[in-house]
Amino acid sequence: MTQPTEGSVPSRNRKRFPGISTRAWEHPADRSALVALRKLSGFDDILKKLGGMVSERAVRLMFLASAVRASERQFAHLHDMVRDAAYILDLEKVPPLYVTQDPVPNAMCIGMDSPVIVVTTSLVELLDEEEMRAVIGHEVAHAMSGHAVYRTMLIILTNLATRIAWIPLGNIAILAIITALKEWFRKSEISCDRAGLLVGQDLQASMRGLMKLAGGHHLHEMNTDAFLEQAEEYDRAGDLRDGVIKLLQLLPQTHPFVAVRVQKLKKWAESEEYSSIMAGAYPRREQDGDASVTDQMKAAADSYAQSFKETKDPLMGLVRDVASGAGDIGGKLRDAFVGSRSAGNRGTRDSAEEPPAEPGAAPA
Repeated sequence: MTQPTEGSVPSRNRKRFPGISTRAWEHPADRSALVALRKLSGFDDILKKLGGMVSERAVRLMFLASAVRASERQFAHLHDMVRDAAYILDLEKVPPLYVTQDPVPNAMCIGMDSPVIVVTTSLVELLDEEEMRAVIGHEVAHAMSGHAVYRTMLIILTNLATRIAWIPLGNIAILAIITALKEWFRKSEISCDRAGLLVGQDLQASMRGLMKLAGGHHLHEMNTDAFLEQAEEYDRAGDLRDGVIKLLQLLPQTHPFVAVRVQKLKKWAESEEYSSIMAGAYPRREQDGDASVTDQMKAAADSYAQSFKETKDPLMGLVRDVASGAGDIGGKLRDAFVGSRSAGNRGTRDSAEEPPAEPGAAPA
C-alpha cells in the first residue's frame, strides 16, 4: 500500500517523525529486552518455527473470511487512521486492519512477518475519532517493535508448562520465565501507549480512551483528574497487606491496570523525553544496530530504581528502607501488621458503638 501524502492527514496537521526508531517510545525495560533479542542472530527464525502452531497465514485467512477488512470502501475512517499512523511513524508497509464482531472492547496486533491489526465492534462504538486514533497508533507500534515475539514466547512456554507440570521443579522454572515475560509484556503496553500519543498528539484523547476501557460509554460521568487521583490512591494503598495483594494481583496480568496506564502516560507526556521527540530530537532507525545491550540494561535498571524510589506503596517502601539499611525487617513487619490490626479492631468497635443514623440523615 502506498504512503499517504502529507495533505491527506485528516482533521488537523500533526508532526511526522521520519526515520524514528521504536527505541524512542519503548519503555526502558521493554527496550532492553528487545535490543538484546535483536542482537541474537536467528532468534526470530527459531521463534517462527516454534510458533508454527499459530500460523500467520491461518490467522490472516480466518479474519479475511470472518471479519471486515478496512479499506476505502469499508470502515474508511479506520482505514485512513491506520495509514496516518504508519505515515506519522514512518512505517513503509501499512498493516491491514480488520473489524470483528465482539461485545468486548479490544484491539490487538497479531503476527510477526505480516502483522494484522484487529479491533472489535464494541471498541469502535465506544471511542470517538481521536481516542481511536491513539489506539490504532498503539497497535501499529506493536507491529513496529515486534512485540509479537513476547506473545509467541508466552504461548510456547505456557503450553510447555502444562506438559511438564509433573516434573519436580521443572514447572517452577518455566513459570518464573513466564512471569518475567508478562512483566516485559506489561512494559510493552506502556511503550505503545506512548506511541499512540505520538500518533494522535492529543493527551486528553489518549487518557479518555483508556478511561473508557474502565468506565464504558459514560464519559460525562467521569473526570480525568479524579481518575488520576484513583491511581495515586492505588499507589499508596493502605498497609502492607494491600501491598502484597497488589503484587499478587499484578503478577498474572499481561496488561498494566488502566488507572496506572493513564498515570504513566500523563507523566511521560510531561517529560523532557516526550518534548525532545516532538521537537525532532529522537533516536533514528539507522542507528538501531549500534544500540548497546549493556546501556539499555542499565537504563532499564535505572528506570526500575527510579520507580522504586518514587512509589508510595507500603510494601515497596519497606523493602526500600530495609535495602538502604533503615531498619529491621522483622520489627517493621511486626509493627505494621500489629498497627493495622489494632486500627481494624478500633474501627469495628467504633462502628458497633455508633448509634444508627436517623431516617433521611446524610452519611458522615
